Amino acid sequence: MWYLYILRSISSPEQEYIGAASDLRRRLADHNAGRSTHTAKFTPWTLLWYCAFPDKLKALEFERYLKSHSGRAFSRKRLLSPPPVVAAP
Repeated sequence: MWYLYILRSISSPEQEYIGAASDLRRRLADHNAGRSTHTAKFTPWTLLWYCAFPDKLKALEFERYLKSHSGRAFSRKRLLSPPPVVAAP
């Protein structure tokens, strides 16, 4: 199985990351340990959403879609709750 997932940074809730992996638990641990150059500066991360696919190609096709402009709109409307609003002190 391959997993498509969406993460949100706990320290910077406006930051989200979309990725695909065959081992979702290990990949989330990698993100939180700073072993991904794209996500290291926004650790820690929380898993917002994931979906299992029977093969890598299908997961990567849907990942490409979710990273597009219309895919991001779709994920915000159908898959995710909005990030929390942080009030200025």
